[in-house]
Amino acid sequence: MERQSNVDKNTVAIQMTDIVKKFGDFTANDHIHLTVHKGEVHAILGENGAGKSTLMNILYGLYQPTSGTIAIDGKEVVIDSPQKAIDMGIGMVHQHFMLIQPFTVTENIVLGMEPKKGITVDIKSARNRIMELSERYNLKVDPDAKIEDISVGMQQRVEILKVLYRGAKHLILDEPTASLTPQEITELIEIIHNLTADGKSVILITHKLKEIKAAADYCTIIRQGKYINTVDVDEVNENQLASMMVGRDVEFKVEKKEQKPGEIVLEVKDLHAKDYRNVEILKGLNLNVRRGEIVGLAGVDGNGQSELVEILTGLRKGESGQVNVLGEDLFGSTPRKIFEHGVTSIPEDRQKHGLVLDFTVSENLILQNFGKEPYSKKGILKKDMIRKHATELIKKFDIRPSGCENRLAGQLSGGNQQKVIIAREVTNDGELLIAVNPTRGLDVGAIEFVHKYIVEQRNKNKAVLLVSFELDEIMSLSDRIEVIFGGQIVGSVPGKDADENQLGFMMAGGTKHEQER
Repeated sequence: MERQSNVDKNTVAIQMTDIVKKFGDFTANDHIHLTVHKGEVHAILGENGAGKSTLMNILYGLYQPTSGTIAIDGKEVVIDSPQKAIDMGIGMVHQHFMLIQPFTVTENIVLGMEPKKGITVDIKSARNRIMELSERYNLKVDPDAKIEDISVGMQQRVEILKVLYRGAKHLILDEPTASLTPQEITELIEIIHNLTADGKSVILITHKLKEIKAAADYCTIIRQGKYINTVDVDEVNENQLASMMVGRDVEFKVEKKEQKPGEIVLEVKDLHAKDYRNVEILKGLNLNVRRGEIVGLAGVDGNGQSELVEILTGLRKGESGQVNVLGEDLFGSTPRKIFEHGVTSIPEDRQKHGLVLDFTVSENLILQNFGKEPYSKKGILKKDMIRKHATELIKKFDIRPSGCENRLAGQLSGGNQQKVIIAREVTNDGELLIAVNPTRGLDVGAIEFVHKYIVEQRNKNKAVLLVSFELDEIMSLSDRIEVIFGGQIVGSVPGKDADENQLGFMMAGGTKHEQER
């Protein structure tokens, strides 16, 4: 898609000058500059923990800078609360969602801005307005669904709609495409361009270099809290952006030796399940994964992937079918029993199912093993061993900041939270690794690292089931790709023969061409 620039270079929308932010002795932002014009898409690029979200939280009034100034529409301002930011026309979509789980989509979007009819809330007009916005921007959601019942991808849409509903003219999007399908990403980029054509400015925090090239006019690079450069996106390629961000050359291609898969580790037979609406979502699904292979599950979000993974990990009860792990049927078993049979997982929602945010990094790294040697004896935790284990993994998996053993997991950046989960699950050394969107929200350096560990599991003769909305990821890692549509596997393609168009066609339900090949 040809990128249209809508930048008005004569009008500065946002100016951040010499921003410093310290947390105790730690400097998260070290003299950072940012200039965004009216109608501009400005990307902010940096590794996980580089200080991007901190900078944007300052702009949104969640943090106050230690020093430095902010000007909005040419006027110097003090933004000391999110409400102040909203009043100034700044809207932010956070990487980790700010949604109330038991509330509906509509209730979440209008919260704090409820339209009134006399003294009662006019939920009908709110719902109509949301439907109008979702149609206009192609962000289709079920306005009556509860947040706790919808996928991560859907929750992301709700967050975007929430900002649009408030009529923001400066939008901050923090990893907005982390859970979207390729088609949804294309649609979102179109939405972004529609917004800038309307004179709005958009700040895009993303790790995805391809998206920066497709959507952004300019890009500011931050490394370890320091300002590196601001570049015209048309004048740099993806490799140059990656090396400015990481400070070294990055290997995009995953090296994988040919190997013959061994025995079946996971065999799913005739699996049926219902979704939150009590509608059948898995309709007799069959799937197997062997030792020494990575099987990629490709599909548009909402075709039963989440339900399948939840059944495989014991978080959901299916209606009927078999889930055989090394010959034993574990259908309907508890998460503990499944784990003890050698199934480890990197979950879709790291904060909900992957970590206990109020526990330290050290504690999170032994979550399933706290009752075992060497971490405890006769019910007493051995703090020294737990800390030693954490120190080793923090170093091996480059979890930042270094020395974060006693930090709460909730204080780490999203990418570093993900590294904690990967460090734990890979070290658990099961027979089957289920990885769901394992690189969601990660920078290219961290992606390179995670991919290496997933391939390493395969090379150690483990079985790997990879569920990802990143087609590029599925295609580069998988030995075999299974396509899911309408709750069934509709086709299988060897990884080395995969073609994006063919997979896209099958993901939309087209199997005939595949069968004719």
